[in-house]
Amino acid sequence: MLSVPAAVADDLDLTDRDLDFLDLIVAEWHLLADLSFSDLILWVPGQDDNEFFAIAQIRPSTGPTALTDDVVGDSISYDPEALVTEAYLSQRITSTSNNKLQAGIPVDISAIPVRHDGRVIAVVERHTNQMGVRAPGELEDNYLAIAELLADMLWRGQWPDNDSRNVTVGPRVGEGLIWVDPQSVVSYASPNAVSIYRKLGLSGDLIGEPLIPLTLSLLTKPGEPIDRGVEAHFRSRSTQEFEITGPGATAVVRTLALTRQGRDAGKLVVYRDATELRHKERQLVTKNATIREIHHRVKNNLQTVSALLRLQARRMTSVEAAEALREAVARVQAIAIVHEILSRSFSGTVQFDDIADRLLRLSGEVAAPRGRVQGLRDGSFGAIPAEVATALSLIITELCQNAIEHGLEAGSGTIVLAPRHLGDDRLEVSVIDYGQGLPAGFQIDDQNRQSLGLSIVSTLVADLDGSFRLEPNPDGIGARAIVTVRLPNARESHGR
Repeated sequence: MLSVPAAVADDLDLTDRDLDFLDLIVAEWHLLADLSFSDLILWVPGQDDNEFFAIAQIRPSTGPTALTDDVVGDSISYDPEALVTEAYLSQRITSTSNNKLQAGIPVDISAIPVRHDGRVIAVVERHTNQMGVRAPGELEDNYLAIAELLADMLWRGQWPDNDSRNVTVGPRVGEGLIWVDPQSVVSYASPNAVSIYRKLGLSGDLIGEPLIPLTLSLLTKPGEPIDRGVEAHFRSRSTQEFEITGPGATAVVRTLALTRQGRDAGKLVVYRDATELRHKERQLVTKNATIREIHHRVKNNLQTVSALLRLQARRMTSVEAAEALREAVARVQAIAIVHEILSRSFSGTVQFDDIADRLLRLSGEVAAPRGRVQGLRDGSFGAIPAEVATALSLIITELCQNAIEHGLEAGSGTIVLAPRHLGDDRLEVSVIDYGQGLPAGFQIDDQNRQSLGLSIVSTLVADLDGSFRLEPNPDGIGARAIVTVRLPNARESHGR
């Protein structure tokens, strides 16, 4: 994206439409830089037509740079001999071959006026390092020829076009390039492009072959219908980006129609070998599916264990033993709920609000057999890292059960679950009951030794590098349990 330096933003005479078009040029001009082996600078006029500011710069990936310094933010003021000024005022492409020295390097310079909405709004200046110029060859000759076509199209306002906005991957010319004539016959193919077609199954030559039927024959098995979508992409005169997949390779393809002085000059087709990338993506999809299936099976097994414990509790004659089994049911189901959510997740985090709401309902059903408990959530947990979710669900389950059993005396009432994200990647969770409150002389350490639930909470909180306290409710009725834990990768999980 184009970012105009703040120091010059107020001096420019450009509309939002102008800036949007220049942004499109900057997104696409890597093609011109690489094909011409040149550094490019985008100059825009100020309020005064004799003053210009550099707002963007790119270096070629195919050759040595001509500009050792970053010139963004530099200006040209009242210099009639500058090529930028000449190109802007004449509205013609201007150039010099005097091998001007820049930091001791001989450099050829040209300037291309950029037209938009009937006026020149910028100048693209090319700097070509002549000291490190590549030896002439078929690749270099074709690159330079295409570069001159793009420069002419840029000057005529024919490139980039609005269809270029659909490009997302944007293969670089060095990754594979084919130039076809107006009849779509291959006139030049770079070595990397040939390598991609070899992976697709080509055994013969590319030069002189009709590109579209040749490519379709490599993508289609005998007896199968031709992929008309791929054919339409290749034939379209608008800028296209699409994928082709053969038995041994996948490639991202980008096509750009070329013109010479306004007449059809064939197409530039740029390729990126995406075989290894797609292979890794398929492996990742398979891995994710396997992990989700594991979570699903763990959830099913835990539900089976929960059902067995529930059956056992019904057969117990000891009230104390039956109560212990019911508490175990709640713990197992709390873990099962997390695995159920993880089985539907495609990331390393879970949206915990759904889990919290289900835990509130579960706690009320298990811990209050003689009454009706209303569980309320005040606030949002957001996305919680998966490695924290199971422990957090057990902590909430134990605190809710403790609030119902002791605060509400296993009867009717209300408990509130209140999550709050603190500013230092910590999560604070409060469980509030409006029951009988804490007994006189209450000490959390003494209670931990007596209560398995609170002992579990203390252990899990310590594992999460957190803290736990139980205190009177500040509202004056009941008690409040407060747990604070640190969330790993919290910024990534919450998008902060």
